[in-house]
Amino acid sequence: MTTRSIGREAVIVLFSVLTLSTLSLLGADSPTVEIKVDQAGYLPQASKVAIVVSGAAAGDFMLKRAADGAVAYQGKLSAAIPDADSGDSVQAADFTRVKKPGKYFLDVPGVGRSWTFAIGQDVYSRALYLATRSFFGQRCGMAVDLGPEFKGYSYAACHRRGEYHVSSGRSGTAPSVKGWHDAGDYGRYIVNSGITTGTLLWTWEMFEPKLRKVNLNIPESGNKTPDFLDEIRWNLDWMLTMQDQDGGVWHKQTTEKFSGFVMPEQDAAPSLVIGTGPDAFKGTCATADFAAVMAIAGRVYRPFDARYANQCLEAAKKAWGWAEQHPAVLFRNPAGVATGGYGDRQSGDELLWAAAELWRSTGEEPYHRYFLAHFAEFRSSIQPDGPPAWAGVAPLALWTYALGKKKDAETARAIVDDSLKAADQIVVRSGENGYRISLTSRDYIWGSNSVAANYGLQLLVGHALRPNARFVETARDNLHYLLGRNTFSLSWVTQVGENAFKHPHHRPSGADNNSEPWPGLLSGGPNRGRQDEVMRKLPANLPPAKMYLDEQASYSSNENAINWNAALVFLLAGVE
Repeated sequence: MTTRSIGREAVIVLFSVLTLSTLSLLGADSPTVEIKVDQAGYLPQASKVAIVVSGAAAGDFMLKRAADGAVAYQGKLSAAIPDADSGDSVQAADFTRVKKPGKYFLDVPGVGRSWTFAIGQDVYSRALYLATRSFFGQRCGMAVDLGPEFKGYSYAACHRRGEYHVSSGRSGTAPSVKGWHDAGDYGRYIVNSGITTGTLLWTWEMFEPKLRKVNLNIPESGNKTPDFLDEIRWNLDWMLTMQDQDGGVWHKQTTEKFSGFVMPEQDAAPSLVIGTGPDAFKGTCATADFAAVMAIAGRVYRPFDARYANQCLEAAKKAWGWAEQHPAVLFRNPAGVATGGYGDRQSGDELLWAAAELWRSTGEEPYHRYFLAHFAEFRSSIQPDGPPAWAGVAPLALWTYALGKKKDAETARAIVDDSLKAADQIVVRSGENGYRISLTSRDYIWGSNSVAANYGLQLLVGHALRPNARFVETARDNLHYLLGRNTFSLSWVTQVGENAFKHPHHRPSGADNNSEPWPGLLSGGPNRGRQDEVMRKLPANLPPAKMYLDEQASYSSNENAINWNAALVFLLAGVE
């Protein structure tokens, strides 16, 4: 793909996210971006709302069948209200009463028609399949081919030559097998793999019936383990190679610098195991994240491969032992290394998560004692304006304890109360937002779309702690935002919906010969920080929800990342 020119006037820059077909609005049958819908669709029994933003006076709307244009429902748009974060004046088209499965579009006289969408019980199945299978498209160390469904989406085996960097305390050849490329680059990072793999394993634990029979069309399909867990195992296997004999875990395995926009096998520089340097060579955050994830794997894989489950659990215990002895070894890039840092200012939340998952998997009292001694320090991490992220995993520690068995009743009750209070506040705030989403103005950061997805995760965990239909509905509203009900009328998941974004900062998508990007990738989304050069060319006074470009060069707004996709998978699996 080629990156578009950025040297244009502000009004045109604002529309750089639109495809050529989107801009051709003169034809009567051309969809308009002034109507924003979830381009995957709506569940029959759930609320169904579209957003209309238009300078034309609009009062009525019609829901029409896509097959023949027949009117299925007529209604009135709501009064316009201002949405501060986008600067839009929004009207709602509510067609919740329509429950009949099928494909539809909205027609608003004087404005135009919407993108086509579906109503049905399986409207998110395709998106779930693509978002989950995107991890197969991020595999390192093997030849990848998405098969006849996506002809031409392939690359050869990559990054098979590993070496120890001097910061690791070792020298010579290092293992370089398996794992997932972290984002639009080809690095592999334990800290981000931690929250990614942990989120996916939680998705399995909470929504197993939905996932057990999902066929991902991966090389392991057809064995005795569900495909969902087979894909996760590819990354777990790499993580296991990053543990030293003393139990500590190195921070990352990357080249010294990011490659250009080449296919994975063309990134020929050595894949280096990089550590913290002479302090201890391994890091506390990486080691504790590793311990938490391996503890979850120890219980999840037991019904399918008890030997592997035991291997993961023993690795978790060994990592915990190292982390207890080294509770504050933090990471920063050593000299000469310019790949992602994933540095964290403190490691207490990672230690708490490791203790909670080890206790939940083993029931052993030392882990329980540690958790009870430290959980109060992190109760404030469950809040209505900041869901979990790779650098803030304390909520995961608290929630896994509350979801476990044989817990201290008073401690669990405090966590549940905190969680429900925060979820209630998220619901209220989301209901007051013009686009009905949970994001605050401060949430439009690098990866804001993952923040929206993680608010959905937080709400669904709240629902698991104490069922509340409002939590699920608000989680679903955040999914609607990601799939097209946003200011750009753009699906932020590649190849999902009629108007999906096209130009991710993703090396295989930019280096191959395919006309469309690799499928199932979640864009980072609007970012008021504007850390890349092309974003800085946007008008300075743009509202935060419009600080986005569908440009390959815009890594700060349009990159993908495995932890973002993991939150999306959790949300897609849980909203039903």
